[in-house]
Amino acid sequence: MSKENHRLLKLATYASVATASLLIIAKLAAWFMTGSLSLLATLLDSTMDVLASLITLFAIRIAIQPADEDHHFGHGKAEQLAVLAQAAFIAGSAIVLILNSLDRMSGDDIALQNENAGLGVMVFSMVATILLITFQRYVIKRTNSAAIKSDSLHYRMDLLTNFAVIIALFGASQGYDQLDNYLAFLIGGYMLFSVKKLAWEAIQQLMDHALPPEDLEEIERRALSVHGVLGVHDVRTRVSGQMAFIQMHLDLEAELSLEKAHHLGAKAKRAVLEYLPDADVIVHLDPYPHEPIDED
Repeated sequence: MSKENHRLLKLATYASVATASLLIIAKLAAWFMTGSLSLLATLLDSTMDVLASLITLFAIRIAIQPADEDHHFGHGKAEQLAVLAQAAFIAGSAIVLILNSLDRMSGDDIALQNENAGLGVMVFSMVATILLITFQRYVIKRTNSAAIKSDSLHYRMDLLTNFAVIIALFGASQGYDQLDNYLAFLIGGYMLFSVKKLAWEAIQQLMDHALPPEDLEEIERRALSVHGVLGVHDVRTRVSGQMAFIQMHLDLEAELSLEKAHHLGAKAKRAVLEYLPDADVIVHLDPYPHEPIDED
């Protein structure tokens, strides 16, 4: 990974922590003034965002470290561990929110106060969140970071929850206090639904899931594009963080010299790296036609 991508990843995590911290302060003040349960939902979510963003920050620092004597394939899977931690935080806050909203629904209506102050805070929160998401999208486009993707998902959910809070506060100002509880319940359900895919993708990468079929087809196509490569088989791939690891066997003329065979293998590797520049590619050269190995 380039130094520029390292810098972008660090900037994205710093921006995430700073934004979430600022929103916590604003939403905490607004919650004290209004007593809104849906606003409390966004406060809980922002608190989880800070914790998740701190985890992402440390995970990115670990993930970008080069391979060492104890980690020959690098530290990329630290990103997926961070994603699972974020998923746990989101799910936990969602469950707390759902339980609180159900408790309020079954009790007496709780009148909200200072709705206008709450509305002002939520508009500010939406503007700050949109700015952060815009920057995160740029970083994701450049780095394809799983940790930044999951962090960005939090803030995209925040946009929806913030909008729901604005509706709840406006409804409360018109005398519909229970609207706040119903929207808080829906927000919690949406958070649980959204986190499922996030956690599943992280688990798949931790289990060394292969690259998508279209990537495998392109890898084979590029290797076969090298004149002298007769076939490609036993292509194996996995992903660790932002790096793809690729192993493939190339069929070459059995009469080729070792030097020529090595040259063709290097050309095939370069062809694959033109498609996946940050990949780690290992090429095994097989003589064609294949002959049984005499073990005597």
